[in-house]
Amino acid sequence: MEQIAISKFKATCLALLERVKSSGEPLMVTKRGEPVAMITPPPLPPKAKSAFGCMKGTIVIKGDIISPIGEDVWEALKS
Repeated sequence: MEQIAISKFKATCLALLERVKSSGEPLMVTKRGEPVAMITPPPLPPKAKSAFGCMKGTIVIKGDIISPIGEDVWEALKS
């Protein structure tokens, strides 16, 4: 883990924060050799779920879905 003096951190704060984010390596900020703060990268964002298969296991099939239904079931054909 890299250590940096607080005065140098103050002067280059934005660049150091970007470096921590991109490299993933934490940074220890010190004052007179004593640790003051530790800068760590942010946690990874949660992985988005895929739309493919998201409804798996939520559908219940009732009855025969293969055979055609009779004409007597269709109301539109009765008239």
